[in-house]
Formats: sequence, structure tokens, C-alpha cells
Amino acid sequence: MRFLPVSLTVLLVELADLDETLALFASLEADPVDGIIDMVPAARTLMIRFRPEKLTAESLAGEIATRDLSAKIEPSDMLVEIPVNYDGEDLADVAELTGLSVEEVIRRHTESTFTVAFCGFAPGFGYLVGGDPALHVPRRQSPRTKIPAGSVALAGAFSGVYPQNSPGGWQIIGTTPEKMWDLSRDPPALFQPGHRVRFFDLAKTARKVSTIATKAPAEASVETAGDALTFKVLAAPMPALFQDLGRFGQTGQGVSSSGALDQGAFKAANRIVGNPVATPVLEIILGGFSFEVSGRAVLGVAGAPCPITIRDASGRSISAETYQPIALEAGDVVTLGQAPRGMRSYLSVRGGFAVKPVLGSASTDTLAVVGPDPVTTGTILTLHGETASLTSVSLSEAPAFEHPASGEIVTLDVVMGPRSDWFTQTGIDTLSSQLWQVTPQSNRVGIRIAGDVPLERKDKAELPSEGTATGAIQVPHSGQPVLFLADHPLTGGYPVIGTVAEYHLDLAGQIPVNAQIRFRPVTSFADIKPVRA
Repeated sequence: MRFLPVSLTVLLVELADLDETLALFASLEADPVDGIIDMVPAARTLMIRFRPEKLTAESLAGEIATRDLSAKIEPSDMLVEIPVNYDGEDLADVAELTGLSVEEVIRRHTESTFTVAFCGFAPGFGYLVGGDPALHVPRRQSPRTKIPAGSVALAGAFSGVYPQNSPGGWQIIGTTPEKMWDLSRDPPALFQPGHRVRFFDLAKTARKVSTIATKAPAEASVETAGDALTFKVLAAPMPALFQDLGRFGQTGQGVSSSGALDQGAFKAANRIVGNPVATPVLEIILGGFSFEVSGRAVLGVAGAPCPITIRDASGRSISAETYQPIALEAGDVVTLGQAPRGMRSYLSVRGGFAVKPVLGSASTDTLAVVGPDPVTTGTILTLHGETASLTSVSLSEAPAFEHPASGEIVTLDVVMGPRSDWFTQTGIDTLSSQLWQVTPQSNRVGIRIAGDVPLERKDKAELPSEGTATGAIQVPHSGQPVLFLADHPLTGGYPVIGTVAEYHLDLAGQIPVNAQIRFRPVTSFADIKPVRA
């Protein structure tokens, strides 16, 4: 058992195999350690996020080191049957890799009973174990940029079904019409950890799939009311997104937390208008967002310092400032211009927007496609009218840092690990010795960066999928890193050389395209040594 640093509030427990991982996960769920916030089980690791005011990484490791890992997890009574058209483009390659005929590959796959070990990569993606060992095949040497939803695939000791169109390197052996992720179900993920799974060949049977009884959750939409105060969106060159503090407690379905990328600015926007700090707001990028208000309202804008113009019903225009409350009258048209510095502005309104939460949060997760719909031109946003319980508006808010501009250098502190030892000393030195350019391919999932010298690994070994944290600097085979932001996949199969310190995540969320990043390690990589009470 190894304890590896991920960040200042996250560690990774490396275990001998999946059985030990699931045993530790079950032990910590049955007998929790006070201070653990969340856990993400994977192939041979358990990623744990904890409260540093209650635990140190060393004391948490000491508690975990005493746990009994010999217990076996009892199989679930729930059996999910999945119909498959065995027409995958890699089916012949799998047959060649295994030395079996195509018919024998299909037979062994359909005669296996799998168990959902854990979920990750994408919402509803279950890692299935327990299949025929003869079907263990490596990932493709060259991952595909797009694998269709419903693709049934193999990789290593796992089988799985892609719940949505996504890139991936698994070997595709077939397709299923069954939906793996459906927000009209409760829970939306068809595969839940512990469920047993069997596949059957649609070409040989007319049998229908046996599905789990479900209850539909509330729709992902903005509430409407006839006489309520509204914002009518007149222009949205880039769709605005509802965000709050994040969606927690859904890792069992493969859903990460999402949430506002600049949480300090998000909270400031709410304080400006007197809302509770967790009230959903709009996250806006690149400017041009414009709307008309139907009645009196108080607006707040924080984050990237975008110019704000208000045109009243008579046609007169005035300017307003970020980080100050802005009083609006009926008929006012508000336009947010492009910020010269920073990337994201946060728009709040006193009383809040009438938006329905999805899976406990109003955050829109762009990777998982979970949450309220993006706000586009023509959208009518309904506002909550009740403000009696709110606090006074704030007149003293200010940005927490100087927002970076395109072309400037931004320094981010980095905690080394959990897989720094997968890189040569040259690769580790390269991380901090050169500047990394932010590319236009960046988004809420992650910042794609490019450097003159790629990060050098010790070898080309495959990393079993393991949990990833917001701020993780994941390094694919190209050696050009991706800095994960809030909508990142819950698990990943490339090594993470280091993780941006939590206190610099807000700053990372404001870095614009063509800025440069300098990584500054604040720790040296070393295993965490358990301290027993």
C-alpha cells in the first residue's frame, strides 16, 4: 500500500489490485473517517479528498493503513442485461490479439457475468470486471478522437459501454441501443457500482432488455412564471452557463463536481447583491452578452473586468463597473463587453435566478452534459422576486487577484505527484523550466497547453485508470500536458505529474488563450508517510 500526494487536500492510495481497492472503499464507507469529503475508486487506487482542518495527509494515511483489506465484496442481486450488435470495428483485431475466432470472442463475452467495479471517465461509464480472462486485450495504440455512444468495448481486464460520443482508446467489439446515461431515470446511470451485467447477442435472440425501475428527476430547465421579473436574452455570442459551488456526492455515477471555475468571483458576485454565497449565477465568457430586464432589479458582476453598458428605455446609455451593485429599471438593456483581462465574468441578480437543480446542483457540466441548458439568444430567464430574507448589498467587494491578459505570464504553484516518478528528471525539470502556451483548444474541461520541449517519460507503460482532481496536470503520450479544470473526467488513464495548488485554481480559471503559464513546484515528490494516532 502506497500513499501518494495529489494536492494539498487530496491523496491517492495505491493498492495491489482491484479487490483491495474495493475492500478499502467498502471499509471507509461502512466506518467513515471524519474529515473525508469524497472518494473515487479505480483499478488499483482510491483517490480521497479530505478537509485539511480536520486531517493531515499523514494522519489519514495512518488511519487507512490499519484497515483490513481481506474482505470480499458481496455481489449485488441487481442484474442488468444489455443487448448488443456485435459489429464493432475492432472485433477482428480482438480475435487476432486473443487467438480466438470472432464467433468465440462473442460467445465468451455473452457467457460472462460482469460486475460494475466503479464508474468514471464519463457519466454512466461503468468499468466492468469478471469477464473471461481470454478477452483481456490492451488499449489501442492510437486512441480515436470520437467513439459513438453505445459502443461496447474491451481494455485490459475491463469491459464497458460508452455512454456518449467521446474520445477513447478501448477496443470496440459492438454497439447497444440501450442508454447508459439518461436524466429521465433516477439514478441516471444504468450501471451502478456492484450491479451484475450480462450481454446478449441481438443477432441470435429477440429478447428485450430487462431495465431497472426508475423515477424521473426534475428537468434541467429554468422555471417560468407569468408575472415574474425576467431577463430576456438579446444576444449571447457564446452561451452563458449557470454555475454554483458544484455538484458533490455523484462520483458513484461517474459525475465530477463541476461548478464555477473562479469560486472567489462567484461568491463575490452574490455578496454584491446580498444573496447567499451559493446562489446560482451566470458564467459568461468573451463578451457580447446582452439582455433586457422587465422590472426593477439589482445586478452584480464579478470576475473578469468586462465593460458594462446600460441603455434605458429612453435610449440613454450609461456605464457601470464590476464589483459594485447596479440598479436596473424596467426596459433597461444591459450589455457585457469583452474583458481586456481574465476569461470569465459572473453575473448575479438580487434574489437569484429561478433555475431548477439537476442532481443537487444548478451547475452546467459541459463534459457530462448535466445541468441546466446553456443560456442562448432568446432565452427568458425568470428571477426570484422574494428578497426580504437577503442581506444588504455589498459596496466593498474587490477582485482577489490581478486578472491575467493574453500574452502575459501566469505563475501557478504545483504540488508534485501522484505520478511524478513516471517521468525522467529531465521531464520533471522541463515542467518548471519552460513557459507553456495556452492554446485555443482550452475550455471548462481543461487548459490545453503547448511547450517547445515535451515532458519526457521513463517509458510508454500504460497507467490503469485512476481518479483525477481539479488542477491535475495530466500528460498524454505526446508530452504536451492538459491542466484539468472543473468539468474534467472523473478518472483518467494518463499519468499526472503534478496538481495546481487549490489556492491558485481560481486564477487558473481566468487564464485567457495565448497567455503563458509558468509552473512553480512548491513540494518535492515523495510518498506520504503514515502517522498513527
